[in-house]
Amino acid sequence: MIEMFLALTRGHWPSVIGAWLHLTVSFMVWLLMGALSLTLAQDLQLSQADTALVLSLPLLSGALLRVVAGWSSDWYGAKPTGVLILVGELAVVSWGWLGVQGYAELLLMAFLLGIGGASFAVTLPLASRTYPAAHQGLVLGIVASGNVGTMVILFSAPRIAATGGWHDVFGWMLLPIVLALAVFVFLVRDDRQSRRAERDTHWWHSVALMMRQPKAYWLCGLYAVTFGGFVGFCSIVPLVFREQYRVDGIAAGSIAALCGLVGSFIRPLGGHAADRIGGLRTLMLSLPLVVGVFAALGDVTDARVAILLAVVAVGALGVGNGVVLQLASECFPKQMGLASGVVGAAGGIGGFLFPLWLGTLKEVTGSYRTGLWLFAVAATCAWGTVLLAERRARRVIGPRDAPGCFPR
Repeated sequence: MIEMFLALTRGHWPSVIGAWLHLTVSFMVWLLMGALSLTLAQDLQLSQADTALVLSLPLLSGALLRVVAGWSSDWYGAKPTGVLILVGELAVVSWGWLGVQGYAELLLMAFLLGIGGASFAVTLPLASRTYPAAHQGLVLGIVASGNVGTMVILFSAPRIAATGGWHDVFGWMLLPIVLALAVFVFLVRDDRQSRRAERDTHWWHSVALMMRQPKAYWLCGLYAVTFGGFVGFCSIVPLVFREQYRVDGIAAGSIAALCGLVGSFIRPLGGHAADRIGGLRTLMLSLPLVVGVFAALGDVTDARVAILLAVVAVGALGVGNGVVLQLASECFPKQMGLASGVVGAAGGIGGFLFPLWLGTLKEVTGSYRTGLWLFAVAATCAWGTVLLAERRARRVIGPRDAPGCFPR
């Protein structure tokens, strides 16, 4: 632990604080629909498929906006891009507080809430540029643990909605957004001058070059499973426990918050483990656990056992997505904004698909079992690619110095 604190002194730690708070609040905005899913379904008389679409739309739009934010972070700088994201969040949340009424407006607002998901493509490059390569896994893991905002909103939103209605939740969200904006403006180092010297005038050419490399697709696939599984599962956990185990809305939100808490705070440990033993070896340990737990979860009938398995599953996913970010910083050290945008977009798409197929298959089959098994199969495929990459790395440079990154 002391070693981790000493590592933080090797860079600009105020920027890390500002980036962490930015991501925490943005995650609260991004997961608002998931936190309010039970209240919205009851108030607007939504079917399970309709509810799944509402809570999935922010994840999809967040995936798309991450690419734009990654470009802006590399071209204009992370700080001005981050400020613009927080201002956009203020506008959308204000509309949710004062103006949204029907289902059509709700869908549009859900799509616009995806701006919170774009924070990843700003905060991670910002932290990466202020620390040396030896501490990338730890620093990126700390900033990425800002997905603890998942826990905060999943725990608090159902309670606020129970007393004042779901519009009040949006009103209260204005306060943390304003706080994050103030901290981000005053603490974060402006990187526009350094980026002006480094940026490539042919940015889209850089995108094309990166996407020609197999490791880019590999990282996208891993992040779609690890991060997509984390954010998608956390967003639909309240619905799963309400429908499958007859847990009341407040308790279901608390279970989802517990999952978010574990998955968030274990994430820096995953990055730190990747710094110490290598990203591939860390993924080789975490992904089999994801496969086993999700395969078993569909057949569990006891709510207490299901809670335990859900927490373990999200913890393993948290370790996994922390590792993938460390691998991205190794593979694309000079294009971290671009890489985090593209890889982050894949994670957002994975998060969009998870609750959508889980809710749709529940309506078709009457159980969440098929959807959970389908995700276990996807995690098995991701594990297989890690095993192949690790074997190839051993062949290329030897077993004792196998790199964390996918070999060329």
